[in-house]
Amino acid sequence: MIQGTGGVSIFGLQLATALRAKTIVTSSSEEKLVRAKSLGAAHGINYSRVPDWEKAVLDVTSQQGVDHVLEVGGGDNLARSLAAVKVGGQVSVIGVLRGVTSNIELFSLFQKKAVFRGIGGVGPRRAFEEMNKALGKFKLRPIIDAVYPFADAISAFHHLERGAFGKVVIRVQA
Repeated sequence: MIQGTGGVSIFGLQLATALRAKTIVTSSSEEKLVRAKSLGAAHGINYSRVPDWEKAVLDVTSQQGVDHVLEVGGGDNLARSLAAVKVGGQVSVIGVLRGVTSNIELFSLFQKKAVFRGIGGVGPRRAFEEMNKALGKFKLRPIIDAVYPFADAISAFHHLERGAFGKVVIRVQA
């Protein structure tokens, strides 16, 4: 399950699709969900229309939950990710858009036996090289929503605030 349609999430979708994973993507935009499906998402859940998206994830998976959650929200969203993951699944926390603290019911954590993995910073060179080999093998290219000149960098940041589909790029040189 991939949360959102920003740059990290869409890259996650591209990798998951290349590895033949069946993916569920969440977004507040029907248009973005359609675009995510065109990139290989099996299901899309509009969290604006379905505020209890974790229950919808369970419905899609016959109440089993997903193997892996790419968590970009943080905050209290983390408890929803725990509810959506299957027993023994993994939640990879790579973003904190909704807050840096969370309240998780410990009984649910014990019940799910889930692994929470924080992803941040830079990994080892070997992992970077392996990722680049995979990108070449699967011919993956970043999905770029918009490119802004350096002089208009503030507009690029406003674009990010509005929500992007993929990456927003600031061109440093012409």
